[in-house]
Amino acid sequence: MKRFFIFLKTELKLSIRDMNMVIFAVLMPLAIFIILGIIYGTQPAFEGASYTFLEQSFGAACAVSICASGLMGLPLAVSDCRERKVLKRFRVTPVSPAFILGVELAMYMVYCTVSLVSLAAVAALFWHVRLQGSLLAFLGSWLLTMVSTLSIGMMVGGIAKNSKQAGVIASVLYFPMLIFSGTTLPVEVMPQAMQKLVSLFPLTQGITLMKNTFLGIAQGNILLPVCVMLAVTAVCTAIAIHFFRWE
Repeated sequence: MKRFFIFLKTELKLSIRDMNMVIFAVLMPLAIFIILGIIYGTQPAFEGASYTFLEQSFGAACAVSICASGLMGLPLAVSDCRERKVLKRFRVTPVSPAFILGVELAMYMVYCTVSLVSLAAVAALFWHVRLQGSLLAFLGSWLLTMVSTLSIGMMVGGIAKNSKQAGVIASVLYFPMLIFSGTTLPVEVMPQAMQKLVSLFPLTQGITLMKNTFLGIAQGNILLPVCVMLAVTAVCTAIAIHFFRWE
């Protein structure tokens, strides 16, 4: 365990020095939420709504960080280590693929957690955004969304041959999910056919769960989205470890 935290601390220092994830996983979601706050303030989400537009959007803002960490940061970090021959050196040590991927996974979970805490602080301090549902339910949906999304990035980083290939795959996954999963464009305003299509994204299921648990809205059958995200997590993690490339 001590070795794990030493490795994690080193990776965090290198990542923070690079600043990419600080910008895209922490500062960008915060900037988006602040802009929404300036525009909408404490206005209700719609006429007669018991919650504000910002309260409705809090889960989507959290998902911006999750999307950047899981679909862009994690796969590029692992593939970059492979391209710089860092993983090749680790191959002759007792370190396993699960250990390396676990450290990278933990690092991006730290970024997502920092983003969540900073968003909650700004939302409560400036616009009095309050949780109307269950805190445990919201945190559970946030955790499940984060882990399932990070597992996708872990799979891409684990099997990509180099940074260029990882970048292409990450971009193909990142931008459609960022735009169409509900982080930037509400799913409710999309055409019916598109809603059915984007509902296949695990991030879409996660944002819906986070939104409903934050607002305390009755969700009906939550078994399907939970099973989808758990299945994605299990399959992607297994693929990432089994087909992991050292070089």
